[in-house]
Amino acid sequence: MPSGRKWIGGLLLHSPVRLRSLRHFPIIGPFIHWLSHRILPAEEKIWARIEAGPAAGLWLELNPRVGRGYLRGETEAAIQELLAQRMQPGMVFYDLGANIGLFTLLAARLVGAKGKVISFEPDAEIAARLRCNIRRNEFANVTVIEAGVWSKSGYVNFVAADSSSPDRGVGRFLTGENEATGTPTQCVALDDLLGSLPPPDAIKCDVEGAEVEALRGAERLLQTRRPWVLCEMHSEANEHAVKQHLVRLGYTLEQLDQYHVLATA
Repeated sequence: MPSGRKWIGGLLLHSPVRLRSLRHFPIIGPFIHWLSHRILPAEEKIWARIEAGPAAGLWLELNPRVGRGYLRGETEAAIQELLAQRMQPGMVFYDLGANIGLFTLLAARLVGAKGKVISFEPDAEIAARLRCNIRRNEFANVTVIEAGVWSKSGYVNFVAADSSSPDRGVGRFLTGENEATGTPTQCVALDDLLGSLPPPDAIKCDVEGAEVEALRGAERLLQTRRPWVLCEMHSEANEHAVKQHLVRLGYTLEQLDQYHVLATA
């Protein structure tokens, strides 16, 4: 039966868009949804090679229901293109909020054996999948740090994404009145790692709304090493605080798309 599920998962992952659109039709749509979940558990994963875009050829363990964007090179395509344009052999790349590792893997290939990728991921389950993806692609130039990135090192309450997010990519840290609902999770300030890790030439920061906290904990690094920073924004308030912080540190900002800002020194 496991091999049968893998076959069905592969069929679902590679199914044409028109066939997948049947899920939105009355009567037949709910039946297809019910049948697919009866046959294929929601947590099922299959190995697939990315077919298009800068990451083409890399292996990822994907959820068949949500992995099509990865497979076709459509997931955050603008970010993939930016990395392909700017990353060079021998560079050091920090991936803050690495998730299952699309950008970690792409950067590892681009920087080559003489480069280095440091990936930060606080969710233990996702960090395990990240390590699996790294091993499958046989990259020896990646270090995974199972921790969040924050304004100071220590523990901050974290809430992992629930089953409605198959790749658990929306886990977040909590402060203030919601803090008590999370689980204490290790966090590091990047400034505290200066001297123990190679300093970055480039940073990708996507930490579900905690971007300004991550950058506040990297102020000395940003002032002395001047890496370029690609940052995802999750709210207007978050965007304003992040931009203000980077401008104060002497960075020039470029709006890459609706959600991403590129900061260069």
